[in-house]
Amino acid sequence: MKIHSGSCLCKGVHFKIEGELRPVLYCHCSQCLKTHGHFSAFTAAGKGKIEWLNQETLRWFDSSEEARRGFCGNCGASLFYELKNGERMSISAGCIDRPTGLHGAGHIYFENHSDYYEMLDQLPKFRENSSEDFLDLNP
Repeated sequence: MKIHSGSCLCKGVHFKIEGELRPVLYCHCSQCLKTHGHFSAFTAAGKGKIEWLNQETLRWFDSSEEARRGFCGNCGASLFYELKNGERMSISAGCIDRPTGLHGAGHIYFENHSDYYEMLDQLPKFRENSSEDFLDLNP
């Protein structure tokens, strides 16, 4: 069984995850742009697979009626995103200790991406967060 560990910069939030992680989705929604200062890279795991080794500085912000975001109240690291009634938690891929074994799977909310960057990879780009919203950028 794979065990992943992760933390914020100051280690005020430290955790381990048992099992496989979801491939990384790059989110370009307006909330991620404001929260991270750039688009975000999230993996995910079942909430029951996360063991908190330290959550002393973990703070939560209700970013909408349906979701909240977890961050470190000391160093400010943006760490988590979760639907309040969901079974999984999205975890910022950059806070997972290496080697992660992760790879990118696609871009979500791509229509919201900012004008200061471009994505040159060949990963699928979605208008929102589902395959029905695929953006055919190379007709």
